[in-house]
Amino acid sequence: MKVEKTQLDGLVVIHPDVHDDKRGYFFESYNKPLFKSLGIPSDFVQDNQALSGKNTLRGLHYQLKYPQGKLIQVPLGKVYDISLDIRHGSPTFGQYFGIVLSDKNFNIVYVPEGFAHGYAVLSDTAIFQYKCTETYHPEDEHGIKWNDPSIHINWQITDPIISEKDLALPSLTELGPSLLPAYRVQK
Repeated sequence: MKVEKTQLDGLVVIHPDVHDDKRGYFFESYNKPLFKSLGIPSDFVQDNQALSGKNTLRGLHYQLKYPQGKLIQVPLGKVYDISLDIRHGSPTFGQYFGIVLSDKNFNIVYVPEGFAHGYAVLSDTAIFQYKCTETYHPEDEHGIKWNDPSIHINWQITDPIISEKDLALPSLTELGPSLLPAYRVQK
């Protein structure tokens, strides 16, 4: 297993060792002692899964009082995954990391607390699966507009399908420091 650090503090891409033959493939998608030794949190309390069709765009979402670290993978299909650093005081505040996650490349991403997250579906359908370090609290749901001009995200799709709730989200510049998580150096 190879862990690749990104330019955003705490955000890593995990490239598992995939063993394949004529029967199919096998890989470890989670190994608590190994992930812990690599500095990735190992206390996940909730698993989520979503099925979406082509051009669906979900995000950019975050929780403030109950922040979630997320261990993300796509067991079916292909998505363009975005993690946006919104940690007030971070040297990379407002920067994002984008990566294709699919059932062909087997990449796994760990997104630490303090990031807004979203993804766009590139295949006909996709299953998006992730572990969370905190349970979901609907009263603590926040987000940032998907097409915020100050961020310039190329979602790699045209004519996205977006929920009414996500269309109404504010831009990053409209949010004050009290509506953003504080920057803490990742261990």
